[in-house]
Amino acid sequence: MTDYSQTIIDLGYIVASILFILGIKMLGKPERARMGNLVSALGMLVAIVAVLFECCLSFEWGIVGLIIGSFIGIIAARTVQMTAMPQMVAILNGFGGIASLLVGWENFHSQPDSNLFVRVAILLAVLIGGVAFSGSLVAYGKLAGRISGRPILFWGQQLMNAAILAVILICSAFELYQPTGALAYVVFLLVMGLSLALGVAAVISIGGADMPVVIALLNSYSGLAACAAGFIIINTVLIVAGSLVGASGLILTGIMCKAMNRSLGNVLFSGLKAGAGSNPAAEVQGEPKPITPEDAYISSKRHAPWSSCRDTAWP
Repeated sequence: MTDYSQTIIDLGYIVASILFILGIKMLGKPERARMGNLVSALGMLVAIVAVLFECCLSFEWGIVGLIIGSFIGIIAARTVQMTAMPQMVAILNGFGGIASLLVGWENFHSQPDSNLFVRVAILLAVLIGGVAFSGSLVAYGKLAGRISGRPILFWGQQLMNAAILAVILICSAFELYQPTGALAYVVFLLVMGLSLALGVAAVISIGGADMPVVIALLNSYSGLAACAAGFIIINTVLIVAGSLVGASGLILTGIMCKAMNRSLGNVLFSGLKAGAGSNPAAEVQGEPKPITPEDAYISSKRHAPWSSCRDTAWP
């Protein structure tokens, strides 16, 4: 590849990164959100074309993949109800996570003698991508009613989650210093499996009403996993796009928690705390009864401090 061709490819990456930034900026206002989505999609198209040129890949297979993916995306976007949009976002987060996990898995095989930095990036892509994938599937199931929206709790759940995380860290440390050999591959597969299990264990204990916050957080995870995958394959635009998604997802998570007047820790761990110290006998008994708007109006008049003035003619 000549220096001129590489310069054109680098300019394509810069253009794609600018389009990503502009697209996310435009998503901040409802009247510009649709255009922002199109701008981001154009940036992705530019990035794909640049990657095909840089890696000297066959354009035929790239076009086939683009057509298949676009067709699936159009069908899904046209058929999904607006009320089911959070579920769709959860599924898309999961796809991003599993893609990063597969990139890490493939590079574990293709780069057996990689340096420490690349090995750390591979483990991060697998760990974060696995959590984002399985956690997003659970979030989708809760929002879609496929599984119970109540927090799923059991005895020793906190201890199990801590044990999974501890084993992942120990196996990752072993993998960093023993990256080759049959045992290293077994340990790598164990890290991959435990990452998927950790995503499930972390989300099942959260109630369905908090799933939008969880999805925003998982969106950030998928971006961080993509960023790690970018460091693995040394792809600038993937690093930029992953960083943008990771940062914007964290900001959105903070905004949603503030709007709910709750901390992120309360959203993520309130179910576990309630399960550990709750008393079933103290649960509210009875059956909820619906009320009409007229009932709500009368009740508000009855309890309002200015109810005695309800018949006063206001100027």
